Amino acid sequence: MAAAAATAPGALGILQAGRARLVAACCARLGPGWRLSGSWTVSRVDPATWARGWTPAAGGAAWRRGYSSEVKTEDELRVRYLEEENRGADLKERVKMNSSEVGPFVSKIRAVINEIANLPVPTIAAIDGLALGGGLELALACDIRVAASSAKMGLVETKLAIIPGGGGTQRLPRAIGMSLAKELIFSARVLDGQAAKAVGLISHVLEQNQEGDAAYRKALDLAREFLPQGPVAMRVAKLAINQGMEVDLVTGLAIEEACYAQTIPTKDRLEGLLAFKEKRTPRYKGE
Repeated sequence: MAAAAATAPGALGILQAGRARLVAACCARLGPGWRLSGSWTVSRVDPATWARGWTPAAGGAAWRRGYSSEVKTEDELRVRYLEEENRGADLKERVKMNSSEVGPFVSKIRAVINEIANLPVPTIAAIDGLALGGGLELALACDIRVAASSAKMGLVETKLAIIPGGGGTQRLPRAIGMSLAKELIFSARVLDGQAAKAVGLISHVLEQNQEGDAAYRKALDLAREFLPQGPVAMRVAKLAINQGMEVDLVTGLAIEEACYAQTIPTKDRLEGLLAFKEKRTPRYKGE
């Protein structure tokens, strides 16, 4: 994949497990008190270089904490990704585990997916191939999901006499409603892109292109739309939405008020007003 320059201040981070990618729109800085361990950098890297990050296992994805290595300039499009099909857990590896090992293993998967869900930047899952089991749970942890019409996705764990353990039983009902989520989990049904769009599991469905990366390209287009916005505003908007969805409306409005208050003393807010007055593009710094 060719590197490209971002069209606005900020950077994109791409985390790929095969044909399912996570695109994170990092708008300038992440904000005080929160940073990734490095940043995603432009280059196609062999999975072996991700010894401290997400590394592939035979036939699936092994889950380890870690995101990146080196830091570049903030106005650069930064990309790093893996080259493995994201079918979820490696079942051959699971067979070798005894019962006492399975619980901690799944807990680690859940913890990593929760970290993705809690990233203080917009995240987009681009599904161009398979996202089954843990692969779909990772996608569900993202803010937005896009897929090619030929993509396949589903929570198929009940076929193996287990249940989704990486947040699927909780995030899928929140995404598409309880009844449909139960139907999909009970049946272990696999959906293509069109069917996933029909039930509200994804936001956009694209006809696959010759390169096999239609969803990925759409995700980058969306991320570039997000990049010019104020970094602090993006962070607290995500926080307000996520927390507000878990409470009643009155409490949610109080959360919104508290989050709005965080933007008032920022330099970015004043820069936005000044840029509007001067009819120019604002230069946000995440401050």
